[in-house]
Amino acid sequence: MISVIVAVFNGAKTLQQCIDSVAGQTCPHKELIVIDGGSIDGTREILEGNATKLAYWVSEPDRGIYHAWNKALARARGDWICFLGADDYLWSHEVLERLAPILEKAYPPTRVVYGSVAIVNERGREMFRAGEDWATAGRRFTDIMSLAHPGLMHHKSLFEAHGRFDESFRIAGDYELLLRELPAGNAHFVPDLVVAGMRQGGISTDPKGSIAMMREMRRAQVLRGYRRPGRHWLSAYAKSWLRVWMWRILGRRVAPYAFDFLRLLGGKPRYWTRQ
Repeated sequence: MISVIVAVFNGAKTLQQCIDSVAGQTCPHKELIVIDGGSIDGTREILEGNATKLAYWVSEPDRGIYHAWNKALARARGDWICFLGADDYLWSHEVLERLAPILEKAYPPTRVVYGSVAIVNERGREMFRAGEDWATAGRRFTDIMSLAHPGLMHHKSLFEAHGRFDESFRIAGDYELLLRELPAGNAHFVPDLVVAGMRQGGISTDPKGSIAMMREMRRAQVLRGYRRPGRHWLSAYAKSWLRVWMWRILGRRVAPYAFDFLRLLGGKPRYWTRQ
């Protein structure tokens, strides 16, 4: 059994696609749990209309995404658990069927299995894919979140061993949880498998949000005993501030083109201005 857990708040624009991507899976041994934080935009009506596709759902105020995920964990019956946002979706109808035999063999030596995630823009166009083998990603993991969380499967024993999400985090609670497991544990990468599509904002997205993300990651590291910031975190933090200042100086119309120019210089594809 694979449990897919979705946290949503005012996500009516994208929630139906998320639900359909799970309900349409060819793997029969699955369940979908949706925790809504008391939306007022029609999300509740979507959940009511899809009730037969859901193992459990609730719509009530909560304390954020990690509180919602913890509430869902209390209901999950799966041996493996995947967490999605309302604007994420499973990439194809065969994702869980392809993962199932891999998951069956992975545990007990491995409690984290992941594939790639397709980063898509507001129009739904794929911009690039995030995902690399653990030998590479693991070298950076205590410095920075090097795994795309929507593409990741957690064995239920991970939560039995380490507890649930720390609800004091607003952004990096998934990273903090994995810091309890992965530095001494192992993760298995499934090559050539895109697990999920993850929407991210494009040209209108203010980059100052990345500063909050970096600070929360650093707090998670200190909490888990990593007192000094690593070079990958320092580099990412400096780039985040550079984007913030470029945004302020150049403005929202010009700055994204400058961001992408720097990405191209670093051998990366355009992100901020790709239509």
